[in-house]
Amino acid sequence: MRIWTFDTTLRDGTQGEAVSFSVEDKILITQKLDDLGIDYIEGGWPMSNPKDKEFFEKAKSLKLKHAKLVAFGATRFARNPVEQDANVLALLAADTPVISIFGKTWDIHVTRVLGITLEENLVLIADTVRFLKEHGREVVYDAEHFFDGYQANPEYALRTLEAAKEAGADVLCLCDTNGGTLTHRLSEIVAVVRQRFDGIIGIHCHNDCDLAVANSMAAVEHGVTHVQGCMNGYGERCGNANLSSVIANLEAKLGHSTIGPDKLTSLTSVAHFIAELANLPLFPSQPFVGRSAFAHKGGMHVSAVLKDAMTYEHIKPSVVGNRQRVLLSDLSGRGNVLYKLEQYGLGERLNEDAKRELLERIKTLEYQGYELEAAEGTFELLVREALQPGMHFFEVVSFEVGTRMIGSRPSQTSATIILRIADAIHSATATGEGPMNALDLCLRQCLSASYPAIADVRLTDYKVRVVNTDKGTASKVRVLVEWSDHRRSWATVGVSDNVLEASWNALVDAIRLELMRLADKDLTIEKAVEDYCWGV
Repeated sequence: MRIWTFDTTLRDGTQGEAVSFSVEDKILITQKLDDLGIDYIEGGWPMSNPKDKEFFEKAKSLKLKHAKLVAFGATRFARNPVEQDANVLALLAADTPVISIFGKTWDIHVTRVLGITLEENLVLIADTVRFLKEHGREVVYDAEHFFDGYQANPEYALRTLEAAKEAGADVLCLCDTNGGTLTHRLSEIVAVVRQRFDGIIGIHCHNDCDLAVANSMAAVEHGVTHVQGCMNGYGERCGNANLSSVIANLEAKLGHSTIGPDKLTSLTSVAHFIAELANLPLFPSQPFVGRSAFAHKGGMHVSAVLKDAMTYEHIKPSVVGNRQRVLLSDLSGRGNVLYKLEQYGLGERLNEDAKRELLERIKTLEYQGYELEAAEGTFELLVREALQPGMHFFEVVSFEVGTRMIGSRPSQTSATIILRIADAIHSATATGEGPMNALDLCLRQCLSASYPAIADVRLTDYKVRVVNTDKGTASKVRVLVEWSDHRRSWATVGVSDNVLEASWNALVDAIRLELMRLADKDLTIEKAVEDYCWGV
């Protein structure tokens, strides 16, 4: 069955906390959603703010290949004739082929919020829909608070739909605006509506009970053919139905047609693209499109997945443009390590003892507080050291750090390190902007003559997390440091009850890894850790 998709990320999604898009962002997202094959893209409320008004002005020049752009607004004010209502006229001025108009369905909203009679509200709905239809627009009527309204006064809720339908509304969309309707009750109500009205019925769910996707699926099962939602589940309070999950379930699980199987393979990349523009990290565990959606960590799981992926994967990741990942940690079995190595032909280069030793080293590090899932650089270093155990570039003899502060003047930090490089002792002392900078300067001074290429390695992020909070200031800490050599980025991790020692270990591992890469440009090793650092 054909199900029409209606994306409201740019309108309802922006009502979510911390979600904000510039006009340029909204243009880019509109184009991306059009490429994905979304049927309707709700761009905003042109009467509500200057940004949305500007968006619709700029959107007039867009050449959308598939989607219809939608302007959103409310029924006319009770005191205004419809042809003089500023909100309604702004919707027409947006010059979109489709207008989504919402009206009151719950009697308490009519009498207490609008302060009018129930009959007057029916006139507002009919007048507004009829006026927009007379001006050649396709009209989606959003029955706000429909399910709450139905449960309070079912006959009146249905009469509001009748008013919109008789005035010419193309879609009657049932809105669970408070997000509080349970699935079984929503199904019963949708079935009543479907039986009473022909044409296209829509569903618009909020996620306040964590049921928005389930409710949307249930509505489709009872005859709804128009589904609204936001990519990544953005939206007010707990968000709207996550449209990426809705689409994937409709296509891959229920066999309905939405964007089509060819477009479905772009779902993951679009979800991540929108998250980047929103400047919000996509939850790794987000179904279908999250980085962890098809990640396997437990050794028993990995062993089974290697034999047959369907044992722990409900669909093929490639269907939605995602991919399988195998994580390494203290829960890892031999299968995890073998997966990483044998996938790229590296398994034959390690004997059984070396494989076992590598696994035990990973488990020991994780037990000590290392977080290798986030430190793909440290994992790559472990693999390279296992494959090339005789490759040593330098040995740390000692390091010392001191910080001096006098009065209110800025502190001064100096560091001294001693290294052994090819049987020669090298030492350096430097003053830096804090301990990490001072140690970094010293290390580079000692190594630059022998290994000048390390000058390209730069720190890009630095994070400290307490591992065991029960010991207070004596707690062990984990330092995660991100690096870049202008070609790629990676992270290394250090753990100690001394934050300087943890930072130093992460620094040394980053430099050691880069030297190993430069000495042995084995692309198969880099590919072996590709799953570890992968992100769309």
